[in-house]
Amino acid sequence: MIRSTSAAVVSGLAICLAGAAAAQQPAVTAQTIAKDVGWTQHLGAQAPLTAMFRDETGKLAPLSTYFHRGPVILMMPFYRCPGVCTLELDVLTKTLQSRLLGFTPGKEFQVVVLSIDPQEGSNLAAAKKAEYVGLYGKPQTADGWHFLTGSYDQILRLTNAVGFHYMYDAKTDQIAHPAGMVVLTPSGKVSQYFMFKSGIFPPHDLRLALVQASSEKIGSLSDSVLLYCCSFDSATGKYGFAVQKLLRIGGVATVAGVAGFVAMAIWTDRKHHQPRAPHDEPTSGDEPPIE
Repeated sequence: MIRSTSAAVVSGLAICLAGAAAAQQPAVTAQTIAKDVGWTQHLGAQAPLTAMFRDETGKLAPLSTYFHRGPVILMMPFYRCPGVCTLELDVLTKTLQSRLLGFTPGKEFQVVVLSIDPQEGSNLAAAKKAEYVGLYGKPQTADGWHFLTGSYDQILRLTNAVGFHYMYDAKTDQIAHPAGMVVLTPSGKVSQYFMFKSGIFPPHDLRLALVQASSEKIGSLSDSVLLYCCSFDSATGKYGFAVQKLLRIGGVATVAGVAGFVAMAIWTDRKHHQPRAPHDEPTSGDEPPIE
């Protein structure tokens, strides 16, 4: 059972309680949040696959460990946050349960959750994984969920690469960070962003994003057709019909229809004016038909 969504805490920006000092950052003010906290979309950027993180068992491994097995959904909360971090993880889990998504973690894609608080450790990551795999309701998919922790510099390598800008305020012991997630290709390239501004991750749009990130190696023929006709709006986090593509398809269909009509008209006209063969002409010796 997924916790309910509270619209009051849904926004593209969040300020959550952090643990002890996470990093040396300037004081967080409304002005610095507006200026320095948020997303910068780096579509096509390469994630640092050599960055080292600990998984929920405490094993230290490069980020590449979780790639090359399909596209990756990357979310960067911190585990002790009781606010939007918990909410977006709840909503992600609910989205993954949707029949409109139709994919399964560990089968078609991987889920990577990285804590942006370097003081959080593997025990907390393990507890979070157990919680969300339990909420998802399919323990056999546990290998497709990865809850990571890391040092400040390694976290920064990844967050900077994907354009995730956050700030820690030691005075108030808070982290200001944006909400949302990134879809990456199996090779670690940034493919799409979902900003969580409306408090949802649309499951069908996430499906198309995963299909697109996989270079259509997953999904169905209808997904490929939709991707051809649609384009992703990074501001809304949704796919919509691309007018230019539809006009192009309509133009090709119109030209093909006109060409077919003309060809049929020419063929019909030639058939009606074709000279009759001599043996088809009546002769003077022929007997009139008996009535």
